[in-house]
Amino acid sequence: MSDPLVRHAGSAASLPRSADLSAARAAVEGALPGPPSHEDNRARILDFLDAHPDALVRSCTEGHLTGSAAVVDPASRRLLLLFHTKVRRWLQPGGHADGEGNLAAVALREAEEETGIAGLVVVTPAVDLDVHLFQNAAGTEPDHLHLDVRHLVVAPTGAVPVGNHESQGLAWVALDELARYDVDPGTLRLAVAALEALGRLEAAEAAEPGEPLS
Repeated sequence: MSDPLVRHAGSAASLPRSADLSAARAAVEGALPGPPSHEDNRARILDFLDAHPDALVRSCTEGHLTGSAAVVDPASRRLLLLFHTKVRRWLQPGGHADGEGNLAAVALREAEEETGIAGLVVVTPAVDLDVHLFQNAAGTEPDHLHLDVRHLVVAPTGAVPVGNHESQGLAWVALDELARYDVDPGTLRLAVAALEALGRLEAAEAAEPGEPLS
């Protein structure tokens, strides 16, 4: 049985910090169970960490850990997508660990920076794991792997996002609208996992009202 889902109050800057790869490994090991592609990615990431003790930093040129966020409006059940400037496609908010082993904090930091939404709340454990080849559309950096640990991040109802230089558009998108945005299978898997996790979290909280945020 996986660990219970927990909301974590506060901004990314207020969450515990760790420069230890073991913290990131624990997040990968403790991520919710998922379909075969998710479990294959769990094994691939753990194998990569065994072989690359520097996987938290970008100087690990073969690949490195990243954290991303499925930002969900709890009322509409829509997910926030960004049209990423470098990749030239619609993606969830996310970015490099840059030495931070608390990948939930990384996911929340990137969501805060890329959406401009105040009051975001990250949920642990991670809901999805992905390994993909990062290709810069401008060709200004070599291709490399992103080992992505993905968390549900709950937005305030009706939040209005404000993008930054990393994106050229933002959109709240329902699950059945994702095909219009040409998302990859990993993004679709993340969306399904995030919405399922939100439903489980809300059901658990309703059964035990008054439980504080951690």
